[in-house]
Amino acid sequence: MEVTFLGGADEIGRSAVLVDDSLLLDYGIASESPPQYPVGEVDPDAVVVSHGHLDHAGAVPALMSNGDLPPVHWTPPTRDLATTLAEDTLKLHGSTPRCPFTDTDVRRLTQASVTHGYEESFEAAGYEVTLFNAGHVPGSAHVLVDDGDIRLLYTGDFHTGDQRLVAPSTARPEADAVICESTYSDVTHEARDRVEKRFAESLRQTVWQGGTVVVPAFAIGRTQEAMLVCNAHDIDCYVDGMGQRVTEQLKRHPEFLRDADALRGATSSARFVTGRDGQRRRIAEQNTVIITTSGMLNGGPAMTYVPAIRHHPTNKVALTGYQVEGTPGRELLETGSAELDGRVMPVSAQVELHQFSAHADREGLLAFLDSYREAPILVNHGDRTGAFAGELREDGFAASAPELGETVRV
Repeated sequence: MEVTFLGGADEIGRSAVLVDDSLLLDYGIASESPPQYPVGEVDPDAVVVSHGHLDHAGAVPALMSNGDLPPVHWTPPTRDLATTLAEDTLKLHGSTPRCPFTDTDVRRLTQASVTHGYEESFEAAGYEVTLFNAGHVPGSAHVLVDDGDIRLLYTGDFHTGDQRLVAPSTARPEADAVICESTYSDVTHEARDRVEKRFAESLRQTVWQGGTVVVPAFAIGRTQEAMLVCNAHDIDCYVDGMGQRVTEQLKRHPEFLRDADALRGATSSARFVTGRDGQRRRIAEQNTVIITTSGMLNGGPAMTYVPAIRHHPTNKVALTGYQVEGTPGRELLETGSAELDGRVMPVSAQVELHQFSAHADREGLLAFLDSYREAPILVNHGDRTGAFAGELREDGFAASAPELGETVRV
């Protein structure tokens, strides 16, 4: 079995792995300026998508553009989320060369879609494929590919720790080779209950002092996690942006949620914003919490809320996840100002970062890989893949970090 790394090699973004020039695992976009897509030409017989995030599913509609419709296999939540992302990408970039697909391609994608539950084996491009819960976001999957001789496990993004939205990854299917993500290979996450407690106390204190908190959050996963935390700690909140639509989609797939009743309760308690910027500015004047996209301040209703609250040090911007270098969120953290909606603005409001990560940390990665000590490990999806592969070799693993475009035989 040969695997070619078309993206995600020593980088985070545009994940794409081609198996024997036939089966494509993920086809994502790197959210840079301009966006980056997987390298090389590809014409797969079938596609399997691990989960519905832009860096793993964002370019999948482009595979429909030549008229062929390779079947695209995924879980029902991943199908819904990937379609939502594609529609949003068209809305933002559809009339520019930055978008590699059209609305026709998105319609074709719905025709090519084939959904599966966890641990239900199916055939794709001549391989037996099985999806297992990866504990990252609803519908996220480890992908096991079996050609009758070699069993290849592609981890996708995964988490072995606690989240309110999804149960952690626990499946460890037998495999002869593993492609493993390494996003947080040099990080130890703080215990989730402590992160959550500090986050809730911060929000409650700001509102009590008369301030407003803007919580920038990714639409998929993080918005719902923030809603669940607020509801569990009796904190009133508004919810705005694409996260509203995603929340309604996820509620239609309760079997992929850790506690569907909890998400329904959090949705009932939150106030969804349906108006325009005038309503948003009025909400920003209240002593309240506003959960909104985008998570890195590079678009969405946050472009109204943050400028509206930025002048007053009693207010707060509570970031909820990693801020990629070059994004306004990262700029705000490091400099106290950011380019928001085309203007560089100093922000006098308090700025905090609360790490609600949905990825396994170093201990989680090592604990996962301990089940595969006899298998070669191919490290990807990280900015220090070579270093982590070297650390694994020191621990007795047969580990390597493929380069972009490299083909490896397993």
